[in-house]
Amino acid sequence: MGFVKEFKEFAIKGNVVDLAVGVIIGGAFGKIVQSLVNDLIMPPISLLIGDKGFTNFYFPLNDKVKAAFEANPDLSLEEAKKLGPVFAWGNFVTEIINFLILAFIIFLMVKAINALKRKEEATPAAPPAPTKEEVLLTEIRDLLKAKA
Repeated sequence: MGFVKEFKEFAIKGNVVDLAVGVIIGGAFGKIVQSLVNDLIMPPISLLIGDKGFTNFYFPLNDKVKAAFEANPDLSLEEAKKLGPVFAWGNFVTEIINFLILAFIIFLMVKAINALKRKEEATPAAPPAPTKEEVLLTEIRDLLKAKA
């Protein structure tokens, strides 16, 4: 029973649950950023560079892919990868854009959380109530002053 109990304590700890929530939300957030880049940012860029799409820019690395690319310049990255190795620089640039957007948004979130923490720390806490001993000592002092 010790192993099961130990695992239960581990799984129920707040840090593990927080981590799981963070991973799930991070995965969903990553999909939102990916959609932002692929569906909103890259289409206007594709209009400027052609219908091929930015992620489909690559350099063929063997003769079979080069021949297929020369025969069909609109050969997609997926089709080219099936034929052989390619240097997929357009897809890499798209992933860098995804990362930069995600990192910037996380930076803004952390900055906002830190600002809230600083604001909370700046608010002075109410002084603690006097203890029973302090109240009694204050009463004794006041009685002594009154007699004097």
